[in-house]
Amino acid sequence: MPVQGIFGTTVELLGKTLDLRAKRQTMISANLANVETPGYTASDLSFEGQLKSALKGGPKAGALTNPRHIPLKGASAASLEKVRGDVVELNSGNMGPDGNSVEMESEMGRLAENQIMYNASVQILTKKFEELKQAIRGTL
Repeated sequence: MPVQGIFGTTVELLGKTLDLRAKRQTMISANLANVETPGYTASDLSFEGQLKSALKGGPKAGALTNPRHIPLKGASAASLEKVRGDVVELNSGNMGPDGNSVEMESEMGRLAENQIMYNASVQILTKKFEELKQAIRGTL
């Protein structure tokens, strides 16, 4: 979704966040589907830390060495593209007698939280495109 220069990295960040939240939703759904599967280990997708470090820039090519230098566009967008998230196994203290580590209540809570964050990202992205539409029409 390369629309660099119009909104800075906001649109790229929101697009990547939506992709990762959709993957997390799939993983949580798989956990809930396997709540009664013997030996199933719950998993999650961890990506917030990677997004933060990508936004901070990490190692940027063309870093500013003088305050009079012009910053390069798209440097953090390139690092955002590399964020994939890490699959982590959730080890709950209440593992069932069949070796299943899924806790229905905590999974439902994580599902609701992820859905709320997904919807918030969609609303922000919609607002950004509405602003662009207003600017094009000249009604801003």
